Amino acid sequence: MNGKARILVVDDERLITTMLKDVLEANGYEVLVASDGQEGLNQARAERPDLIILDVMMPKLDGFKVARLLKFDRNFQHIPIIMLTAKAGEHDAQTSKMSGADLYLLKPVEPKQLLEKITSLLGKT
Repeated sequence: MNGKARILVVDDERLITTMLKDVLEANGYEVLVASDGQEGLNQARAERPDLIILDVMMPKLDGFKVARLLKFDRNFQHIPIIMLTAKAGEHDAQTSKMSGADLYLLKPVEPKQLLEKITSLLGKT
């Protein structure tokens, strides 16, 4: 590893993944991208990223399921997960928490806010 924190971005909207990838890489992160929940889960298991940014509404597996599968597996439970979603309901925030996500943010997110949260979750304050 080259010392850069690796972040896995899982979202089925190409525009979102491209924007996040650009912002994160410009701020010194290595970025992996997956376009659906199953691909995201597979990549998380294979690549062991330092942090995961996860959309909720995706094909194959939704973000809640992916978070649950990772957080309830002792090999991956240490990886911080940020749920980044357009779903603004209180129920969704609660489900996100019960799935094991460390943070629940709404789209569109300000890049500065996202970077601050990532820095905090990675312990680089």
